Amino acid sequence: MLMVLTPSAMMPLGFSALDFSLLDVSTGKRISLADFQDKKALLIMFICRHCPYVRHVQEEIAIIGRDYRNSQLGIAAISSNDIEEYANDAPASLKEMAEELGFTFPYLYDETQEVAKKYKAACTPDFFLFDSERKLVYRGQFDDSRPGNNIPVTGKDLRGAIEAILNDSKVDPHQKPSVGCNIKWKQGNSPEYFAR
Repeated sequence: MLMVLTPSAMMPLGFSALDFSLLDVSTGKRISLADFQDKKALLIMFICRHCPYVRHVQEEIAIIGRDYRNSQLGIAAISSNDIEEYANDAPASLKEMAEELGFTFPYLYDETQEVAKKYKAACTPDFFLFDSERKLVYRGQFDDSRPGNNIPVTGKDLRGAIEAILNDSKVDPHQKPSVGCNIKWKQGNSPEYFAR
């Protein structure tokens, strides 16, 4: 069970959000981009249950969900890990995670890993923020905090980008990559962009 410290692939800004149709582990409802069509901005984040980098920020992720629950920001979390090797990231376990943390947004399971590939997700956590035209305006770190560096978890980098979009301001294009555990690709499914 290899944990490879991996940075975001840093997709080009302006990349168009690609559609998906995934089951929400909590409700069993199928969710796609169309479910967020009335929102001014959309945050898609690739997370999981077992990764220490996700666990480090997960409570603040839940707080962001609550803070923006009644706003013009849509949020979806996606887990794409191979559950044959990482049973903790299976849908039933993800549902427990969502309930324990009080997630107010759908938590989706990407069984085929095709959505992670479409978005060139490389690590957990990996954050993608899109504007009203569903163009990518932010991809990068949650904040400067990492396990063990004693910097408080605030989500300031992501929050700054969210606030800019919701207030019709320009998002700073100078963005630092997120870093975390590599997405656990199924045998033979590792994409070309993922550097081992």
